Amino acid sequence: MAYVTGQVSQRTNSGNADAERSLGHKAMADIRSDILTLTLAPGEPITERFLEARHGVSRTVIRQALTELIRDGFVLKGERGYIVAPFDLKQLEEIFEYREIVEDAAIRLACARATPEAIDAIRVSIDRGLTDFTPEAWFKVGLDVHVQLAALSGNRFMRDAVQDAVNRTLRARWLVASSAEMRAVAHREHSAIVELVREGRAEDAANAVRAHARDVRLQIIQALEDARRLLGARGFASMPKSAAQPGGNPTPSGQSSPDSAGWQPR
Repeated sequence: MAYVTGQVSQRTNSGNADAERSLGHKAMADIRSDILTLTLAPGEPITERFLEARHGVSRTVIRQALTELIRDGFVLKGERGYIVAPFDLKQLEEIFEYREIVEDAAIRLACARATPEAIDAIRVSIDRGLTDFTPEAWFKVGLDVHVQLAALSGNRFMRDAVQDAVNRTLRARWLVASSAEMRAVAHREHSAIVELVREGRAEDAANAVRAHARDVRLQIIQALEDARRLLGARGFASMPKSAAQPGGNPTPSGQSSPDSAGWQPR
């Protein structure tokens, strides 16, 4: 009898753990969606209590969600709580530089190793990006296309490296992806890359991946410049040389702008 009771207890505990993980994933996805759509602005302080009330889940679930968001670069933890990670322009530059090297190598291997079935699966992901457009669906599609392309290399370290790098640029890319015109451009360029892989044209595929990454980088920089007045100085962890106040003096990194004064943690 004790053995049966123990089994029931283990199943109950396992069920509770699964339910908590599911709640944690949903809370993480919802918070990430708020960050992507700027409902929670870059540099904005947030508290566990605010998120707990907003999403109707326990403090434990919120902490689980925040742990994942910190890992993926969406949230920072400080001594006095959490803040939505500011846009870090220097980090974005470094990530795109790193991605260019890794994706170049991965796509060359993919041209030699990819199967027709795997290539067809990526085409499905690409086409879904035009029709299924919500922050969460777009997030998954964005990872699917680039990470699946890297996975075609057959090298799990390259795949994981691309996944981490892509994950850390998706928030900035959302500013571009929210435009239907830019989504159409991305669909066209992704489709062309996949067909080059299908044909085994390694040099052309590598050139196309590099050109695509550089175009996306330029689009992101422009989108961030356009959003600068809205986001304020605290929305940026580092300032480019072109970001200057009237008179030519750049705003020092980390200094709050007048439109960010008075904000309180949420």
